[in-house]
Amino acid sequence: METDENHVINKTGNIFIHRLKELSEEEKQLLEKQNSRMIPEAKATKLERDAKRHWDIFYKRNETKFFKDRHWTTREFQELINFDPEEKVAFLELGCGVGNMVFPLLQEGFNNFYFYVCDFSPRAIEFVRSNPLYDDNKMKAFCADLTTDELFENISKNSMDIASLIFVLSAIHPQMWTRVAKSAFQALRPGGVLLFRDYGRYDMAQLRFKPGHKIADNFYMRQDGTRTYYFTEEELCKLFTDAGFEILMNTYVQRRTVNFKEGVDVPRIFVQGKYLKPS
Repeated sequence: METDENHVINKTGNIFIHRLKELSEEEKQLLEKQNSRMIPEAKATKLERDAKRHWDIFYKRNETKFFKDRHWTTREFQELINFDPEEKVAFLELGCGVGNMVFPLLQEGFNNFYFYVCDFSPRAIEFVRSNPLYDDNKMKAFCADLTTDELFENISKNSMDIASLIFVLSAIHPQMWTRVAKSAFQALRPGGVLLFRDYGRYDMAQLRFKPGHKIADNFYMRQDGTRTYYFTEEELCKLFTDAGFEILMNTYVQRRTVNFKEGVDVPRIFVQGKYLKPS
């Protein structure tokens, strides 16, 4: 592992950055141009109202083909493998999509885990349940809106050893983040850990939005009607500490998305965190 005062490079090739990216003049102009045509308030309200429908349409169109399986989670989050193999572990995935995280874990032999996986989209849950690896003896998949109390219609409070919130919070309206963080806190047992990764401020995807897609500061509508936010580590730190968590890790992650066949080499910025519910 290489280090200096500003960043850490770990064995996975991620660069952990401890300060916000400095924008070039060109990048500043791109962000400023986005403000020339904002999404009207009435349309933004409709996007919030139709959020579930847009994600259902997304999964109808893309089925299980859009997101890659997350084979990186055990490398990034050692908490997943720090259990005695004989110990029973309750794992909650908040926003599971079509199972790109849970099914790789099952394939890796996490036989002592029982997985509770939920998603906003009924169609996504249908895809999870129809996967050949789905097994009622090892997992329970259900629909839940994380901005309501639906989660606790399917699990008990203070019952989960680990929870994850990976590329989920960015799709939720900022006014509802407090509710989501509180639900994650209530789901975990004392001593449980929430694993987090999402889009970081000034990620290349944020800079590429054209005028007409910006809803509010750092909050955007994609072409398909789904939404995304780009976080700073400071606002996440405040969000989760206010919810009651202790911060184990909360930092920017810089990576490159490379596809030699298509000539793609794009710098990416994420925010990664580990948050502990105190004993």
